[in-house]
Amino acid sequence: MTLNRALVDWVAEAMAPLGEMTHRRMMGGAALYLDGVIFALVTGDGALWFKADAASDLDWDAAGCDRFRYARAGRSASINYRRAPEDVHDDADAMRAWAMLGVAAGRRAAR
Repeated sequence: MTLNRALVDWVAEAMAPLGEMTHRRMMGGAALYLDGVIFALVTGDGALWFKADAASDLDWDAAGCDRFRYARAGRSASINYRRAPEDVHDDADAMRAWAMLGVAAGRRAAR
């Protein structure tokens, strides 16, 4: 799988008013950072996932955003990332609003 560069570029464009977005390649995808704080993942299949935590779970649940799940050693596991709502793919305001939940979770995790 290859990195969905168009999606990474779109996120960077939408987030530009809030700070500098950078990314690091990982396992066919990328980790996205805003001013050095991790806030999202783009997976090799082109999906966008925002960082989440207990403080933001109610918002993600209310929007119906699935948890990031994967299979490991025949068992299902999850990490604290939520699938981005569809409107972030064509609405910069929505991108910023949802991404900032991810940034806030990233800041809390860094403490």
